[in-house]
Amino acid sequence: MPTLNKIRTALLGEQRPAPAAPALRRLRSAITLFFALDGFLFAGWVVRIPAIKEQTGASAGALGMALLGVSAGAVATMVLTGRLCRRFGSHPVTVAAAVLMSAGIALPPLTHSALTLGLVLLVFGAAYGGINVAMNSAAVDLVAALRRPVMPAFHAAFSLGGMLGAGLGGLVAGHLSPTRHLLLLTLIGLAVTAVAGRILLAHPAPRTERAEAAAAAADGSPSGRGRRTVALFGVIALCTAYGEGALADWGALHLQQDLGARAGVAAAGYSAFALAMTLGRLSGTVLLERLGQTATLVAGGAAAAAGMLLGALAPTVWAALVGFAVTGLGLANIFPVAVGRAGELAGPAGVAAASTFGYGGMLLGPPVIGLVADGSSLPAALTTVAALSAVAAAIAYATRRTVGGAR
Repeated sequence: MPTLNKIRTALLGEQRPAPAAPALRRLRSAITLFFALDGFLFAGWVVRIPAIKEQTGASAGALGMALLGVSAGAVATMVLTGRLCRRFGSHPVTVAAAVLMSAGIALPPLTHSALTLGLVLLVFGAAYGGINVAMNSAAVDLVAALRRPVMPAFHAAFSLGGMLGAGLGGLVAGHLSPTRHLLLLTLIGLAVTAVAGRILLAHPAPRTERAEAAAAAADGSPSGRGRRTVALFGVIALCTAYGEGALADWGALHLQQDLGARAGVAAAGYSAFALAMTLGRLSGTVLLERLGQTATLVAGGAAAAAGMLLGALAPTVWAALVGFAVTGLGLANIFPVAVGRAGELAGPAGVAAASTFGYGGMLLGPPVIGLVADGSSLPAALTTVAALSAVAAAIAYATRRTVGGAR
């Protein structure tokens, strides 16, 4: 039987993943730490927004405009970061962005007006956008070298870091001022960056034939078809992030307003979604190895569409919660796979493009849901999440032959 297996492998061209070298294992640990740090710092900032609002005396409208600074800084930086990664390498750019994000998170408590808050959030947002592109670019190179689809595991680390950051924020909110809390996060961020950054800076990004081809395409003039394909992967990322943003801002209101849930139960709606998404990403590598990229994307989009239809239209709170959880499981691996495939095709430029689309989707979701809800109802508005999930599945199936190895 072993001989027959070897013959079958040779004839069919099957490849087993080679054991990771010690250097690659260290790189994987370091990149995982940066993903976790990103989620940890961002969640730590978010939980102190009410206190910062009170400190600045900003109205709800003024605070909303100030918070756009994060989005504006991130979107404006993502394409630039892709160029910096091509010029200097994704590892140094990841470390620099982590330092800037760690330092930037200490700035909001020092402001005393909505205007100054918005300005410092531009800095924080630029660092947030920069580290997302740089660390995803580093992850794409490592995934190619490992020859294993471990991209979802990195994004699971981001989700776990976010849970830890939010949990810590909830614990210390009653004991530490925003200034001391966010300064503590700065120190933690710089310490993690010092440890993980030494590993990244000591090891250049692994080079593979696919990475070389992507770099050559990015440095030259990619064909129109290549640009369109990257854009399609970006649209897939947008569809995923749209749902995440919509559920974050409107899920609890739907449970409370339309289904009569108590405040505590309503708040559990997004928690169910986020926990399911984290579990889905933790199992993403096994799922990708068994099903392949295309099947994972199509199945995920279909599951998210069905789950969101249940979550939006169910007549009971518990059925809606099940729908939210199924949506989280379905969406879990779509964004990481879409970003990874864009990076495989066009290097850091592809990662930057897909990330920009995705972040745009997260910004687009909440206001679109609000506008549709004003014209009809919130449950009807939430079905747009299901529609875009189905669109993501359809695009994934249509682009199944664009990247080698996808099934």
